[in-house]
Amino acid sequence: MSALAGSLVAISANAADWNVSGSAGFAVNSLNDDLATSWYQYDSVKISASGQTEGGINVSAMFELDGGSATSGTQSSYDDRMMSFGTDEFGTIEYWGHGGSSVMGTFDDVTPKANEEVWDIGSVDGTTALVEAADARINGGAGNHLFNYISPSIAGATLMASYSTGTAEDHYTDWGVKYSPEMVEGLTLYYAAGTTTSTTVDTDETTMAVTYSYGPVTVGYSESESDQGNSADDDESESWSVAYAITDDLTVSYGERDYDHDTSSATGDDNLTQKDSGFGISYTMGGVSFYGSMNEHDNVLGKTATTHDIESYDFGVSFAF
Repeated sequence: MSALAGSLVAISANAADWNVSGSAGFAVNSLNDDLATSWYQYDSVKISASGQTEGGINVSAMFELDGGSATSGTQSSYDDRMMSFGTDEFGTIEYWGHGGSSVMGTFDDVTPKANEEVWDIGSVDGTTALVEAADARINGGAGNHLFNYISPSIAGATLMASYSTGTAEDHYTDWGVKYSPEMVEGLTLYYAAGTTTSTTVDTDETTMAVTYSYGPVTVGYSESESDQGNSADDDESESWSVAYAITDDLTVSYGERDYDHDTSSATGDDNLTQKDSGFGISYTMGGVSFYGSMNEHDNVLGKTATTHDIESYDFGVSFAF
């Protein structure tokens, strides 16, 4: 595969279209009033090229230079990277060396938002187990060493499939379909199913969602489920949101999510339903974007302690160049 990819890129190099884009910004993030507030910087430069071989195969490649953020603890200068090839008739195959998203990962929360999802807490002064648990979602396999297939649109339907071998599992496969019926403008339906196969136990996941846009308003609903083999400790997630584009530049949103970390029981510590809700806002003026999120998270990890009830916010500004 690597030899083929190198050959394809080399053949189309003379006719390739190159593009360089970037963004930089800073933000403030906090959890509850009694926890420290963190300021952090982020930046990204993406370099991409695309072209066509003499045989009519479309080829593209992309890599990202990313300085990371102070809160993530990651300061690597080299981040996402991928290459793809395909034709208009047969679809596209992508290979992500780093940073890719499976079909489940793409569909895990397609409900509309002005900024981040309502479950997104972020990180303050480094990551903690509590924060990482609150951000948990049913989103399939990891994004490194990932193959994706994306079909052409057929009467509004696009078929997708993914396969990956990562460090967290022996291998992961999934498939899905995105359908935008031509007879109902603004309506999109999503479905995906995936399996993580390991040496100990297999985990099956499914997600389905619907979004509908009418004028400046977009609404969405999503359900996901994770079933672990030989265990009653399964997970379920349900979310909805609405976004309103007040102007072409200003958008606000509100959403809610219920995450059941253990469907075997609905009472007692570790068995409560985690409830996330929040508002988002974004405003873009030229190449400058202002954004913000204010979220609440109750019963994180399904626990009863008040320390597992969190309020979070994140505000920032980003410059595109």
